[in-house]
Amino acid sequence: MERVERGTVRRSISEVPIHDTQATVSRWMRHVKLRLGHLFIHQGFLLLLVGFLLGRALILSKLTPFALPFFVSVYMLRRDKAAFALISLLAGALTLSLDVALFVGVSIFGFLFIYGWVRRVISESLKIVPLVVFVLSLSAKWLISYYWLGERSVYGAAMAVVEAGLSLVLTLIFMQSIPLLTVQKHKHALRAEEIISLIILLASMLTGMIGWAVYGLSLEHVMSRYLVLLFAFVAGAATGSTVGVVTGLVLSLANVGNLSEMSLLAFAGLLGGLLREGKKLGVAFGLLVATLLLGLYGEGKSELVPTLLESSIAMMLFFGTSRSLTEKIAKYIPGTAEYIHEQQQYVRKIRDMTVQRVSQFSNVFQALAESFSPEPLPDANEYSDREVDYFLSDITEKTCQTCFKKTQCWADNFRTTYAYMKQMMGEADEKTLSQNHQLLREWERYCVKAGKVVDAIEKEMVAYQANRKLKRQIHESRKLVAEQLLGVSQVMDDFAKEMQKEQENHYLQEEQIYRALQEFGIEVGHVDIYSLEKGNIDIEMSIPYCEGRGECEKLIAPMLSDILGETIVVKREECAAYPNGYCRVAFGSTKAFVVETGVAFAAKGGGFISGDSYATIELATGKYAVAISDGMGNGERAHDESRETLRLLQKILQTGMDESIAIKSINSILALRTTEDMYATLDLAIIDLQNAATKFLKIGSTPSFIKRGDKVMKVEASNLPMGIIKEVEFDVVTEQLKSGDLLIMMSDGVFEGPMNVENHDVWMKRKIQELKTNDPQEVADLIMEEVIRQCGGEIEDDMTVVVAKVRHNTPKWATIPAYMYMKKAQ
Repeated sequence: MERVERGTVRRSISEVPIHDTQATVSRWMRHVKLRLGHLFIHQGFLLLLVGFLLGRALILSKLTPFALPFFVSVYMLRRDKAAFALISLLAGALTLSLDVALFVGVSIFGFLFIYGWVRRVISESLKIVPLVVFVLSLSAKWLISYYWLGERSVYGAAMAVVEAGLSLVLTLIFMQSIPLLTVQKHKHALRAEEIISLIILLASMLTGMIGWAVYGLSLEHVMSRYLVLLFAFVAGAATGSTVGVVTGLVLSLANVGNLSEMSLLAFAGLLGGLLREGKKLGVAFGLLVATLLLGLYGEGKSELVPTLLESSIAMMLFFGTSRSLTEKIAKYIPGTAEYIHEQQQYVRKIRDMTVQRVSQFSNVFQALAESFSPEPLPDANEYSDREVDYFLSDITEKTCQTCFKKTQCWADNFRTTYAYMKQMMGEADEKTLSQNHQLLREWERYCVKAGKVVDAIEKEMVAYQANRKLKRQIHESRKLVAEQLLGVSQVMDDFAKEMQKEQENHYLQEEQIYRALQEFGIEVGHVDIYSLEKGNIDIEMSIPYCEGRGECEKLIAPMLSDILGETIVVKREECAAYPNGYCRVAFGSTKAFVVETGVAFAAKGGGFISGDSYATIELATGKYAVAISDGMGNGERAHDESRETLRLLQKILQTGMDESIAIKSINSILALRTTEDMYATLDLAIIDLQNAATKFLKIGSTPSFIKRGDKVMKVEASNLPMGIIKEVEFDVVTEQLKSGDLLIMMSDGVFEGPMNVENHDVWMKRKIQELKTNDPQEVADLIMEEVIRQCGGEIEDDMTVVVAKVRHNTPKWATIPAYMYMKKAQ
């Protein structure tokens, strides 16, 4: 029986959900932390503890400069918590003596009275608060010493001035440190001034513990060493030693016997910070070593045991400090790993939110594009059955409704009547009804109101044609909006994808490049690689000051070009301000090809305003665009039309939108902008500067020519001018250019200008082939001169020639073979 009960107990114990119990305890602990944080930080109960300790804090065993600055800081920054500060300060002062409590009370109430008057008189009263504190502290100390205590010595007056000066300085310090105790700052890095101010506040609080001892162990020593351990572990040697010096200095001012404590705290902070790689154990070992060394050196063996015990208690408190607290403190101190991680998380979160919003906008624009996409319209020469029925119904209502032969025509002979009227509708639409005499004679024999019906059809056709034109314009407008929205959606989607790319770590490549340069004999401070993407390399280096010898351009850039397999050039260089310093240099990819252009143009009759416009545009996508637009006619009107076409083209292409969508958008804009016949041609060549692949979009333009040595090739496409046809698909011609090729583009005034030339293609090819120069500007001038000569010296039309020469982008300094150094580095 006992075995059964024992087995039952074991099974019941084994069935207890351990994970659920741990989760419950974890939730309870988290709830307690949140409640305590809310109680102390938000409700302000932390100010009660700080105020109590500062109320009993002393300097030189008789000066109390902390109380009034603390109350003033709380009153100015958190006025709703000023009552907590007042009560705690008076309570702390009463633990010292009634005289101290009287001084604290008089100075605080005096400040409340005087500041209320100052605030009404001076608008920017915050700036004079430290001065008010100085005057009040000096006045209160003098009144109490003179009237209450009866002290009238020069020493007492000097000490009152010193105390007032300390109060003024502490007011400025507490103004920066009080917000850190009352408000939780998210994503905010503490400045050096704020860290020092916080340390001074904490050290001032520790002076309030002077005199508190347990079994002969000083509480201020334990807490000061714990404070040094905490900051050395969180922020490193610099901050740890700073905390030690400041804390030891404040404690030594409060009690001269603590002067040796400053050396111990500073040394412990330095050693602990240097050993922080060993985690908490390494930092604690630093305090232990400092305690042993300075304990033996300073007070001797008699004081070594109490000092070791104080350090041991501080280490126990330090080991008991939760990891979450240290990580939370480290997030606010610049330079720590936690701070960098927090900043990266914050930046990544902002980036992800931005990408999400941009993607949402992209989806919205895509949905709008789909909703605006119109159904295809029927051909202009075709009618739908519904349109014919509506049209003939209107004619019948106006003419046949009161006719006595209505039943005979529309009931007995419906097919014949319907066929006659549909045929007349088509003839009226083409404006040939009056010339079709046979149809009219047949209709007169068939209908008793033939003339009235014909007149009604011609009148109704005018309204029908206007309505159909309006529908087509609305259709084109919707199509334009849909294409524009789709283009914007694509641009935003590409932008979101670019933002989502994180910077890669290139530690191995940085080390390889660093060692390769060192092997070659070039001294380098450091190498930072931000991108190794083909065509978008971004590298920064620091090198010693070279006295302007150009080592970066002459040596390092060629070596990087050979190592990375593409041309690298110096993007920017910041020289050192002094001879022994380091210069910071940024290297980046250059384009594989460059384009040189030459232009020659002339207006009709030798005028000043040409109907032709041209543009050479370097796009941010690593492409180069050359364009010529010829407005219809000549003069200012044609010039404005062609210039507007190129302006729209440049703006749209620079957004990264696809070329075909850009051309369609411009075509629709020109077609819908006016009802007049204002057309423009467009000759566009887009050259990829990485591989010299070239796209040609020729909209109503003349052929272009490519000169490669003695060979001349023609590029043409059969596309009508922009604005003539509403719905149009453009033919895109692709050609592969090579280094040294000349691309020659011209308007119709140049191509068709020569008189007495039967075949313009053959003539232009021959003239280009006979050219003896490859300079783009000279080629443009020679072609223009030859065309004008062939025209007898007359300029019959606007003429424009644009010549682009494609060549390899060769850096100024030759590449230095460094692959052997790269292999050694690997």
